[in-house]
Amino acid sequence: MIQQTLRALSPTRVERFDTIVIGGGQAGLAVGYHLAERDVDFIILSDEARLGDNWRRRWDSLRLFTPARYSGLPGMRFPAPPYHLADKDEVADYLERYATRFDLPIRLDSRVHSLTHDGDHFLVRVEGRDAVLEADNVVVATGAACQPRIPAFAARLAPTIHQLHSSDYHNPFELPEGPVLVVGAGNSGAQIALELARYRKVWLAGRDTGHVPRRLLGRDWFDWIWPILGRASVDTWLGKRMRKQSGRDALIGIPEEEIRQAGITRVGRVDEVRDGLPVCGSGVLQPSVVVWCTGFDPDHSWMQLDAFDERGRPSQYRGASTALTGLFFVGLRFQHRLRSSLIGGVGEDAAYVAEAVARRSDALVTV
Repeated sequence: MIQQTLRALSPTRVERFDTIVIGGGQAGLAVGYHLAERDVDFIILSDEARLGDNWRRRWDSLRLFTPARYSGLPGMRFPAPPYHLADKDEVADYLERYATRFDLPIRLDSRVHSLTHDGDHFLVRVEGRDAVLEADNVVVATGAACQPRIPAFAARLAPTIHQLHSSDYHNPFELPEGPVLVVGAGNSGAQIALELARYRKVWLAGRDTGHVPRRLLGRDWFDWIWPILGRASVDTWLGKRMRKQSGRDALIGIPEEEIRQAGITRVGRVDEVRDGLPVCGSGVLQPSVVVWCTGFDPDHSWMQLDAFDERGRPSQYRGASTALTGLFFVGLRFQHRLRSSLIGGVGEDAAYVAEAVARRSDALVTV
């Protein structure tokens, strides 16, 4: 009914595609590569003004933990020595060159406002655009890191304390003077804390997750773990066990001794606020700045579809929605394998989803 009304009012306002990919990051580009290989009619919608900008906006010193040899998308290796740890701008430029090399059909500045289904087709509305995009298939490739996660009690901190999430942190020189509390002791939190500790007092809040050395028995850590991450799927005993450890990743190449020698003070979990100040196991702290390295939550609020479980997670198996035919996902954390959300691991899921899309498209044509 919605579709018929739109066409009656203005036929030119509806653009028709076989498949729409929402998201122009590594997941969306990998899907695009495989869809193009299968001659599927598709378009990729990116909310960026320039491909890779979501990476360029990250903190200045950010580097991947995965070496270049494990950071390539399908059909194009990462252009660096095998064990080089790429910085954020190298990743951004790689994604941009990837899209150009394979001539992927991308629309920039296209933030999706809503995704609905009229009973026959998916309807996509883009902010600031009058046209409605219609498709038989939609691949949601917005990834797992969408909405910064900040605890509710942060709102009770004194207004004199400058707060920001790690996604808004760039370098120490953009922050107000004074001591900093970094909340979240995972890889990102430890990396940011070490950088800040060169210039000011730093507390690092969160439990010690342990660490693994950058090199083990003469080889990079990822030479050992990458095959395991590839075999441990959500269907295997090992994969299920490792999935339960999600959020407790050990620090890679950052031993506890390095944190101690940097003068960083380890404190317990911050779990309450007293008189506007954060409280942890060791007492009340008085920071000038709090950097929340507390991760991200997925954001599917723009998807007006009955396609999620009771916890708000997509109901899917290997990226195919189990609730709505024609809806697919790529880039989810542990979507099928433990490396599903990593740049070098998303290609396998992308190929599987693209093949499912192509089969469905062929079936619809023959009906």
